[in-house]
Amino acid sequence: MTTAGPKTSRPGAWVASKSGGRLLATSIDVAALAVLLLAAVGGSRLWALPPALLAVGLLAWTWRDALRVKAVSPSKAAVPRVLLLAGAYLLGTVHDGVDPGLAVGVALAGLAVLSETPMGFIARAAYPVTANLPGIGTQPYRRPNTSRAVLVNGAVVPVVLVCAFAGIPGVIAAVVSAAALGLSLFTLWQAVGRVRARRTSERNLSKALTAYEPAFVVHWTAPAGTAYQIAMWLPYLERLGRKFFVLVRGEANFNEVAALTKAPVVLRTALEDMDAVVTPSMRAAFYVNTATKNNHLLRYTNLTHIQLNHGDSDKVPSHNPVFRMYDKNFVAGQAAIDRFAANGVKMPVEMFSVVGRPQVENVAVAAKPIASITNPRVLYAPTWAGFYADSNYSSLHVGYDIVQALVERGCSIVFRPHPYSHRSAALGRECERIKALLAEDHRTSGRPHVFGRQAEVKMSVMDCFNASDAMVSDVSSVVADYLYSEKPFAMVAVSTPAVTFTDEFPLGRASYVIDAHGGQVKGLGAVLDDFLGADPLASTRQDIKKYYLGDIPSDRYAQRFLDEASSYL
Repeated sequence: MTTAGPKTSRPGAWVASKSGGRLLATSIDVAALAVLLLAAVGGSRLWALPPALLAVGLLAWTWRDALRVKAVSPSKAAVPRVLLLAGAYLLGTVHDGVDPGLAVGVALAGLAVLSETPMGFIARAAYPVTANLPGIGTQPYRRPNTSRAVLVNGAVVPVVLVCAFAGIPGVIAAVVSAAALGLSLFTLWQAVGRVRARRTSERNLSKALTAYEPAFVVHWTAPAGTAYQIAMWLPYLERLGRKFFVLVRGEANFNEVAALTKAPVVLRTALEDMDAVVTPSMRAAFYVNTATKNNHLLRYTNLTHIQLNHGDSDKVPSHNPVFRMYDKNFVAGQAAIDRFAANGVKMPVEMFSVVGRPQVENVAVAAKPIASITNPRVLYAPTWAGFYADSNYSSLHVGYDIVQALVERGCSIVFRPHPYSHRSAALGRECERIKALLAEDHRTSGRPHVFGRQAEVKMSVMDCFNASDAMVSDVSSVVADYLYSEKPFAMVAVSTPAVTFTDEFPLGRASYVIDAHGGQVKGLGAVLDDFLGADPLASTRQDIKKYYLGDIPSDRYAQRFLDEASSYL
């Protein structure tokens, strides 16, 4: 069984710049050391102060990700820091004589800094294996917090520099350095212990899973921060009443899922790790996205492989040919089946099962016409830019204008952008502009807008549906889900002109289409007149609802999925 650890995720912009930042910091540190040495052989301490402060500032800049990633963090410019410590000792010795305390402080601080490399190396092998699995430990252990040690060691460097510059008794540097070295050694000891625990867990994993006798497995791998994909399905998989476990392929996913379920969670990173987790009792494997690593489990032909996906929409990814790899595709309604055929993806009808979208079972259906509601509340739920150009349907670049127009008509707003919107600097700025608009309008008018953490974290998507009277969104799965409510909704045409929008996105037939093709909103006033007024598409929404979400009785809506899934277990 492999012992290679998972990679630690980093913010994209930082990944692109960290190498250049370290090189720049190292260069400045070397220059600062040269000035320190000049000062040490007879110059003034003031010569060394500006470059030393600059060096410390740049080192702090290279430690930014240690504050973000509370796990493995590589040594940050260890050699330049040791040289800075040595230079500080020389400076203090030349000007104040030998100070044993300073000498001890420099030595201990240097050892603490140099320990970061072996500490980080060992900690990489200390990743968790399981959580909630009987017979192997129900509580997952975590990696030791090496970032904390790196930050403390970083703080020691300026303490030693200050002692050398100001002639402060070196015992202070010695005490602080001893504490830093103690923390580094404790973290190293902790890492060694957790590597041993990981290896023990791996040796016992197959036996423990076999004894657990799971009926199925849920395989999930995705970028960090994408837990909504699996979170929407876990309650319904748990309602099946059969034993299962979640198999994840990265540490970030492990931590996210372990916080969502009491079912066992298993982290395996490599292709060769799969044999140990496929047990004789398993009958099926469920998937909630089309990640490449799904292939690692798909090769086990003794399992029925069922794709659930994490939403239904007319987006390009929703008719990706890779869906043909699965034995069954659970889809919300006939629209999904027809979408594949309409886009040249040939799949036998036997590969599909219409199960509805159980997640919408508690979505409230409209009780009265939108025109009868004074100051309606409108949910604005734009999607993100997508991984590829052909799946960029986000309206956020014109979202401010849309929201402003709604506010001017007396609407209150629930603003819930896609979680990935904040990963784009441009879309993130647009989100902040909209929030600022809503905050200012609330201050002046008192309208009860909902945005920020309240709308994006505390409220679920379904909570936002039920808190609204209408919705504006993009080509997105939330539109199909909102259809269940029979409330009016508008879609923003971004990738294609409004006049041909429904040709490419059939759900648009039940939607009021806002034309934003070309980057500018056109004809918004007329669209909002119908959207918030006469609502001529009310009957169309009721008809198309069955096509997209299945012709399933509302009192047994989620049961359709439970019955179909159970038939494969």
